Amino acid sequence: MDEVAFLENYDPAAYERPSVTVDLILMSVVDGAPAVLLTRRDRHPFAGAWALPGGFVGIGESLDEAAHRILIEKARMSDAYVEQLYTFGAVDRDPRTRIISVAYFALLPADRFTAALKSAPELALAELTVPWSGETGGPVEACIGNGNPLQLAFDHGEMLGLAMRRLRGKLDYSGIAFALLPERFTLRALQDIYEAILDTKLNKPAFRRRMLDRGWLEATGERETGASFRPAELYRYRKAEGER
Repeated sequence: MDEVAFLENYDPAAYERPSVTVDLILMSVVDGAPAVLLTRRDRHPFAGAWALPGGFVGIGESLDEAAHRILIEKARMSDAYVEQLYTFGAVDRDPRTRIISVAYFALLPADRFTAALKSAPELALAELTVPWSGETGGPVEACIGNGNPLQLAFDHGEMLGLAMRRLRGKLDYSGIAFALLPERFTLRALQDIYEAILDTKLNKPAFRRRMLDRGWLEATGERETGASFRPAELYRYRKAEGER
């Protein structure tokens, strides 16, 4: 049987087909702690719980197309660069039916969320609590305001745990932290980002020496404004060739 004949006689109903969703992990650092954009669910399952912005992949769209559609429709953002993080496929991860979710990940400065939070009352930036050190651990918790853990829908606590492990793992050898900063920043602001992600205090002279020695930083010749003390020097990130 040739290819054409095979396809004409192929019966797709002969195989079970799980549904596919995309979930967006849009993270930042707020007030010295990692934070993530969540949405309050208004329907079952998990009505009233908090979840990552997500949705089903249409039969005629790619995963990337679905991710960017959900970025606009659910996260109320249009120009964030997101990339695939991991595929979550536990059989019982969704009580409705067999659903596989592809998580997409992005790091953004906190001010990038301002417009989305104003336009959609169901959205919130939740602070993450990571109950383990280093890069080995399970789910993480999220809270808003009073510090009480939120109920997270589905396996979204596990998704956030993996995002934190991946973020910590890449921090030392890549420029991933610079996505959380404005174009011009101080070394103090950069150290604040590292300390928030790692949940540990770093030695100031050693940290600055390490950052400068890596060749990642380019002095702008400018200094911060509005400081009551001696203004700190401003730097920008020197991207590697081919880096977005």
